[in-house]
Amino acid sequence: MNPRRRSPTVARPESVAPAPKRLAGLDGLRGIAVTLVVVYHFFPAALPGGFVGVDVFFVISGFLITRLLLAEHRRTGRFALGRFWQRRALRLVPPLIPLVLVACTAAWLIGGDVLVGLGWQVLGAATFGYNWVSIAGSTSYFDTAQPELFRNLWSLAVEEQFYLVWPVALLAVLLIRSPRLRVALVGGLAVAAGLWMGVLYHPGSDPTRVYYGSDTHSFGLFAGAALALLLAAGGRETELPRLRAVLGRSRPWLGLAAFAGLLAAAWALPATGAVTYRGGLVAVGLLSAIVIWAAVRGDRFGPSLDVAPLRYLGERSYGIYLWHWPVLVLVRVAWPAAGGADGLAGAPVGLAAGILAGALTLIAAATSYRWLERPVRAYGVPAGIRRLEAAAAGSISRRVLLSLGAVAVLLVVGGTTSALVTAPGETSAQQEIDRGQRAVEAAAAAVAARRADASSHRPLPGGSMITAIGDSVMLASAPELQSSFPGISIDAAVNRGMRSAPGILAALDQAGTLRSVVVVGLGTNGPIDEDELAAIRSVVGPHRQLIMVNAFAERDWTSGVNAALADFSARYPLVELANWHDAIAPRSDVLAEDNIHPGPTGGQIYADTISSAIQLLGTHPPRGPLDVYRLDE
Repeated sequence: MNPRRRSPTVARPESVAPAPKRLAGLDGLRGIAVTLVVVYHFFPAALPGGFVGVDVFFVISGFLITRLLLAEHRRTGRFALGRFWQRRALRLVPPLIPLVLVACTAAWLIGGDVLVGLGWQVLGAATFGYNWVSIAGSTSYFDTAQPELFRNLWSLAVEEQFYLVWPVALLAVLLIRSPRLRVALVGGLAVAAGLWMGVLYHPGSDPTRVYYGSDTHSFGLFAGAALALLLAAGGRETELPRLRAVLGRSRPWLGLAAFAGLLAAAWALPATGAVTYRGGLVAVGLLSAIVIWAAVRGDRFGPSLDVAPLRYLGERSYGIYLWHWPVLVLVRVAWPAAGGADGLAGAPVGLAAGILAGALTLIAAATSYRWLERPVRAYGVPAGIRRLEAAAAGSISRRVLLSLGAVAVLLVVGGTTSALVTAPGETSAQQEIDRGQRAVEAAAAAVAARRADASSHRPLPGGSMITAIGDSVMLASAPELQSSFPGISIDAAVNRGMRSAPGILAALDQAGTLRSVVVVGLGTNGPIDEDELAAIRSVVGPHRQLIMVNAFAERDWTSGVNAALADFSARYPLVELANWHDAIAPRSDVLAEDNIHPGPTGGQIYADTISSAIQLLGTHPPRGPLDVYRLDE
């Protein structure tokens, strides 16, 4: 009988750091943080502020990285920067590679809008610059129109950019002899980043720039670093014995209160509200630092966070965070019927899609942790490859498994390459918007040609009395609007919101080109308020009729917009609601893949909805020509 073959012993390479001493509570806190993020993405209405889990991660990362660097500086008097960055790469890169390859291959197999922009997304993932690549490309974290496959990698980019700069900056900080001044300086950097976020944030605009920016969203990392410096200063939070004793007794309660504050923020902070970017996220960073301080100081509070389920999730939190968003996007685009009526980031996805995506995420994260993250952390990449070679020399079954693994790697590499090569240049929604834009431009050219023709003095039929201003939904419907209302004047643009309407209408009125019936379709891209509606009515005046088109979009403000428009139109006799939402809801299959922008059939429904509103307004005709009501011309 042959003795059982054993794999040769492989020495731990120098580049792999020994496992640091485990700190109580941090795995559990990671588990809580990743749960908040996943619930927010899978079921946003259930936890509207769950995105704060990312900020909890930032504080933990800043604390642990600074603690490791300080420990090395105490032992050696310096930082081995090359080894530090190598360890960070070993921690972050190996799990990222299979994510990109598998997700890109799955996207290629599914096809459609999920492939749009895949090249720049992979570039951002490969360079750890996803946040700045997204900002440069004017993409939005809060946009539900485009199924962006690797959107969650923005936070990984912010952390990696911090890891690149912080060790060098910390060396300069350690030149300061006073520990208190060190803490104050790094704490000041956290405050400065938070203030910079508040300065750059503009209420009512898309906050992606301040949310993604490593200059504006690094306060959590600096807060964690300041805490590490504070605890490294002899472990004394204060030199006053009596106050120190009070803090010791109250520490668990302070930690519990801060933890309750984090949960309240996860419940209450709005994703696009001013309170979030002008103090809310900074408060989350401070609360996270208090929780960490209370957890690692040896009381019962820290171990109480490390209950088995939370510790399990925390140990696998990196893989869960990496996989959950791409899996959700792929499930949604492959199985749209399971997504219900709501979108990826604006409201809850369907329960079935959430359960399936959650199960796939846990499987992928557990596999990554067991077969990739732990081995690489323990042995490093070269030694891990040697262990695979040793295993390949073993039984036939091992060789078969390794061969199948090699084939799988080749397949996902080929699939990723195909996905990048065949990715379309624009989404189906953008194609419909472009179709509408071409129709608007052609109509404008035709009007100019008729005006140039001296023999053409006949009044324009039907739509000659209608001015329509709108967003990309109206723009996509432009051909059908022009067909239904010949001569209609359409001014529509992508990403336009209701706040722009008064200025546009006032300019048309001043130029003498604002017609007797005004159609406004601007509810898709943001919330509206009474002041905006009052300003619109003031410009339109008492001698024109106004039609407000409501919204059908998978965004958290849609219901509020539609309620406001319904109330507004019910209060005034010369204002009518065009109920696009209810008209298209049973026919959403005729929309583009983003479930917002209409194609030709949907565009006709949009035009018919406005036609119905105009007919209702016929019972209250405006003063002046009534050509608009002759819809059959």
